[in-house]
Amino acid sequence: MSDLIPSLTQLHAMPQVQQPVYDDPERLRWVVDRLRELPPLVFAGECDDLRDAIARVADRKAFMLQGGDCAETFAGVRADNIKAKLRVLLSMSVVLTYAAQLPVVKVGRIAGQYAKPRSKDTETRGGVTLPAYRGDAVNGFDFTPEARRHDPDRLLRMYNASAATLNLVRAFVTGGFADLRQMHAWNASFVQDSRIEERYQMMIDEIDRALGFMLACGVKDDTLSTVDFYASHEALLLDYEYAMTRIDSRSQLPYATSGHMVWVGDRTRQPDGAQIELLRLVHNPLGIKLGPSATGAEALEIADRLDPDRVPGRITFITRMGADMVREKLPKIIETVEQAGRQVAWVCDPMHGNTFATANGYKTRSYAAVVEELNGFFDVHDQLGSWPGGVHMELTGDDVTECLGGAFQLSEADLDSRYETACDPRLNRNQALELSFMIAERLNQSRLLRREPLQVPDWDD
Repeated sequence: MSDLIPSLTQLHAMPQVQQPVYDDPERLRWVVDRLRELPPLVFAGECDDLRDAIARVADRKAFMLQGGDCAETFAGVRADNIKAKLRVLLSMSVVLTYAAQLPVVKVGRIAGQYAKPRSKDTETRGGVTLPAYRGDAVNGFDFTPEARRHDPDRLLRMYNASAATLNLVRAFVTGGFADLRQMHAWNASFVQDSRIEERYQMMIDEIDRALGFMLACGVKDDTLSTVDFYASHEALLLDYEYAMTRIDSRSQLPYATSGHMVWVGDRTRQPDGAQIELLRLVHNPLGIKLGPSATGAEALEIADRLDPDRVPGRITFITRMGADMVREKLPKIIETVEQAGRQVAWVCDPMHGNTFATANGYKTRSYAAVVEELNGFFDVHDQLGSWPGGVHMELTGDDVTECLGGAFQLSEADLDSRYETACDPRLNRNQALELSFMIAERLNQSRLLRREPLQVPDWDD
């Protein structure tokens, strides 16, 4: 590929975890070669723009909203499904921007989140043991030997699904759907009958009046009608990420063109591992998931490996401690990193540390625990004087019943009503919007506590 990038053979010789086991190496090589011939999904300049935006998050001048499906599916590549996810993220962004008076960097878990790490390699049902479902990019969800086979051709389907999703997202965010003057249309089927409808509608009406005043005064700004929206996913599948790593024609530097931002998971962040080796060479903004077992020294080691030059906006630490551990584990990590002089974006993932199984066999999360971890995240940063820079959530634009609690007080008995996730439970659209009000209140308190001035979102300087 380039002298700047090791060969796939060299990467495979390094320690690697959570990778598929293919029974046809020749077919895999053909698929990788085919992927390398296909156009990039994103462009280096877009990745640079996101890195600059995240640098503003780290500099206390913005907040990052990152969210989407736990695991995307090929069947989910439909216009209505993609539109619903975008709609909930835009609505949350409006709440955060208006209530907290801060620019919001909008990043989707979208157009690439087709693979998932698993705690066990196999699954047993009724005495039959088969490979675990690892996401549509690896195998199928149906519990059959044919579906659960690790199939390299699915990497091509992942590329095509990601391309179709990105194409539609770009059309939505530039074609008028994201226009702030369309906020009422977003909610035509969104907050109806929701117990947070009145609060949300009052805010929308206030924004409408403000926009009307601006337009009456002759203020015209393209930022009212379009938004910057970026795609991100976990860079889990080494073969796919290698094939999608390209040399930018402007700078002659390598970029991961599978997404604007990619992250390494808590299970795959080994400093000497193949995934870290590949990601340290690309120039995208990078996320690093840190669970309760992580230490400040480990966080610094990974950051130094991925970003020795300390490029602004390069590193985002996504912490996922759990509601009962966040106040105990997070402070020391933040102190160690900040005392080393690193300026990173701190983002809270309040989902992954709060998963449990119900008596009737559903994997779920409690809305109350999600809120508690977020409150702990803000409390720790407020006490230390560091900046709570963002939130990373698994959510959907649909009315699913996968997480307990929230305004509608979903119970265990409600889970079998619309439990549709392919992997982990997601917040439904009303729970996500309700949560955005809570985050906005805490974010506003954090800004006032630090006497941070209101920010003018000038992304061009």
